[in-house]
Amino acid sequence: MHAHLKPSLGLFSGLKILGILLIGSLLLSACGFQLRGLAQLSFHNIYIQGSTLSMSKELKKSLETNGVKVVTDSEDAELMLELLSEETDKRILSIGGDGKVSEYALSYQVSFRTRAATNPLWGEVQTVQTSRNFSYNDANLLGKADEEAMLISDMHKDAMRELLRRLTAIKLNAK
Repeated sequence: MHAHLKPSLGLFSGLKILGILLIGSLLLSACGFQLRGLAQLSFHNIYIQGSTLSMSKELKKSLETNGVKVVTDSEDAELMLELLSEETDKRILSIGGDGKVSEYALSYQVSFRTRAATNPLWGEVQTVQTSRNFSYNDANLLGKADEEAMLISDMHKDAMRELLRRLTAIKLNAK
C-alpha cells in the first residue's frame, strides 16, 4: 500500500492568504465600495397618495424594509409622497443595412413630489429617469421580448431605488 500525502497549508501559507484578504478588503473600502444596506431615512411614517404606479408595491415593500411604516391615513404620517405619473417609452435607436430595426432604446420615468405633514405646501416635482439599450433581431423574437420585459423590470427597480435615495436626502425638523 502506498500512502498518499495530502498537501497541507502551513502556518506561513495561511498568513499569506489572510494578508491578501486583508489588503483586498482595505483596497475595496478605500475606493468607497460598500454593500447596500438600509437607507437612513429621517422619518418613520409615510403616506403615499396619487397614482398607483407599476413600482408602487415594490416601493412600499422597500420602505417597510427600511423601517418606515406606510400609513393609510395622512394624519398619521410625518412625510407625504405623491406619485404623479410614470411613462415607459420605446424608440428605435438604430436600423441595419437591410432596413430592419437592429437596436432599441427603452426609457422609464417617474414624477413625484413630497411635503412634510406639517407643511401645507408641496415641494417641487421631481423626476427620476432610467434608460436601457438593447439589440434586436426578428429571428429571436421571443427571447428579445423576454429581454425587453426584464430590462423594463430592472428600470422600475432602479427608479424605485433612486426615489428612495431622494427620500433619504429629506431631513425633517425634529419635533
